[in-house]
Amino acid sequence: MPWLWVVFTIAAAGCQVLRNAMQSELTSALGTVGATHVRFLFGLPFALLFLAVVMITTGLPLPRANSAMLGWIVTAALAQIAATALMLAAMQRRSFVVATAYAKTEPVQVAIFGLAFLGDGVTLASALAILIATAGVLIVSSRSAQQAFSWKPAALGIGSGAIFAVAAIGFRGGIRALECPNFIVAATATLVLGLVIQTVVLSTYLIIADRPALMAIIRAWRPSLFAGLVGAFASQMWFLAFALETAAKVRTLGLIEILFAQVLSRNLFKQNVASREVVGIILIALGVVLLLNA
Repeated sequence: MPWLWVVFTIAAAGCQVLRNAMQSELTSALGTVGATHVRFLFGLPFALLFLAVVMITTGLPLPRANSAMLGWIVTAALAQIAATALMLAAMQRRSFVVATAYAKTEPVQVAIFGLAFLGDGVTLASALAILIATAGVLIVSSRSAQQAFSWKPAALGIGSGAIFAVAAIGFRGGIRALECPNFIVAATATLVLGLVIQTVVLSTYLIIADRPALMAIIRAWRPSLFAGLVGAFASQMWFLAFALETAAKVRTLGLIEILFAQVLSRNLFKQNVASREVVGIILIALGVVLLLNA
């Protein structure tokens, strides 16, 4: 089923927007690090549940991690922590949809890193699609008539996108290094390992540096639990897509997240989008169409 990765990616993008919105709302109460930790701490139990269901359904043994796989996953897990924190910081300084757009400057870096580290080739048509969609993202994130451009949120958002690119390549590399014949088992086992690393790292940091923040996370368990569920499901879909297709194509199709973010921004946050940003969204859609036909 060559189009299965498309289904996984669209599901991942939609759920990720919802999770980002939840984390953005939690940032004021929990702080950037606390809101970042929510997706890992409360996502891990659901990822373990997904893994249990997959292992029971397939009847396959749990795959063994090797040194190459561990290297990829540790790098990706730490990069994702940093990228999420930067993205949430950008959301505090700019509108939800624009901050999301800054973070989505990622596909070009993913294509370059994927070619350099994984040998994932990019055809001319795919490269054109990536550039058109990324140009659309840049237009969406450009200055509107009512909102002056600020380098700080731009740097935070674009930096987030670059580090998310490292994470995407790392997770795809980890799935491939596992050498498991079943892509669902490989993707789910990799997700669980990544979340374990992230949960241990951030929990340890908060215990040492900011125990009140950790207690605040525990007290906010109800909204955090739902954010964890949505986040774990989004990650599961991303990992399944990475197991089937290059990270560059997955992340470029994932730019439809901007369309979902715009709908959410208008209806939940009551934030208007400038007419210039509509042009950018059209370019994103065009790039996605070209990608799917490349």
